[in-house]
Amino acid sequence: MSQQEILNQIKRGSDELLLEAELIKKLEQGRPLRIKAGFDPTAPDLHLGHTVPLNKMRQLQDMGHHALFLIGDFTGMIGDPTGKNTTRPPLTREQVLANAQSYKDQVFKVLDPDRTEVVFNSTWMDKFSAVDLIKLAATHTVAQMLERDDFGKRYKSSQPIAIHEFIYPLVQGYDSVALKADIELGGTDQKFNLLMGRELQRHFGQPAQCVITMPLLEGLDGINKMSKSLGNYIGISDTPTEMFGKLMSVSDDLMWRYYDLLSFRSLAQIANFKEEVNNGRNPRDIKVLLAQEIVARFHTQKAAEDALAEFEARFQKGVLPDDMPEIAVQSANGVIAIANLLKQAGLVSSTSEAMRMIDAGAVKLDGEKISDRALQLKAGASVVAQVGKRKFGRVSIA
Repeated sequence: MSQQEILNQIKRGSDELLLEAELIKKLEQGRPLRIKAGFDPTAPDLHLGHTVPLNKMRQLQDMGHHALFLIGDFTGMIGDPTGKNTTRPPLTREQVLANAQSYKDQVFKVLDPDRTEVVFNSTWMDKFSAVDLIKLAATHTVAQMLERDDFGKRYKSSQPIAIHEFIYPLVQGYDSVALKADIELGGTDQKFNLLMGRELQRHFGQPAQCVITMPLLEGLDGINKMSKSLGNYIGISDTPTEMFGKLMSVSDDLMWRYYDLLSFRSLAQIANFKEEVNNGRNPRDIKVLLAQEIVARFHTQKAAEDALAEFEARFQKGVLPDDMPEIAVQSANGVIAIANLLKQAGLVSSTSEAMRMIDAGAVKLDGEKISDRALQLKAGASVVAQVGKRKFGRVSIA
């Protein structure tokens, strides 16, 4: 490929490249570049949102570059304040280590193991003395930290900011120094921290890394960033059936966003799909192609075909699953609210999610759509509860 073609490939799907001229100079050196992407192990599973920067890292690997998959076992215990309006509770070392092992087991579903170095930032941060940390903190002022959007908003609204939260971007930036990174990948919400890496590399006499920010992938609700805590995620370790069903549940508009950020199809092919839909083709057909592509990537082509067959048999034809679980829930004073029923039955992660699903028209009892949030059911009743197109249960109320 020509240099321009390489740049076009690198920039595809990205939000911003800082700075293009510097990246060209690095590429002209003719050596494998060190590509860093860091993930704090705050939950045990990687999801499709994580794969947006990981796919870009794999693309760079395929160009001959070296991936540094950084597991933030040290920073995970600080708690990333990015996008938070309150101080995030830090995880214990035991939680972090368990989640870190899970990340390590899953990452090679995306990355090439022969060109990947898995690193933990505790390797160098555990060796930091109090004096070292104070010297690192001395490289930046409070005013500089308040330039970060979430810190600035919290300060102006008199919401507390703990001192340790200022340490987080400094440690993430120092990771780039320790790894001598040439390029760092991250979400658009990480821009401040990624630029911190550039500044600290200069401070410590290193060439500054280039920064590639990637868009944040919306979750299944089409509103919030994909997150396990919000229950709107598709895990890369989900079963083929779960993964296929979740992908088929996204809205037709959100489908194109998923194509742009997750599909390996050419831009020309995606544009052709859009034209076909505009000309009357059913968007469902195009969504099936996306679901099959993603399931095949994380499982097998056979698994993708089987998932499609099961989906069509179960949902398109309106057939309830034969293996529907039998679930017992407990009423209070002889009645149970619909939101509590769905949560106790494990069909939603929280009553607030139940409310959202009811508002979205995604909840059915015995095949009838439920729109009343205040609905209560009596003890002794038994109903078939359905949330979305994938979750079912025959629920008995005690």
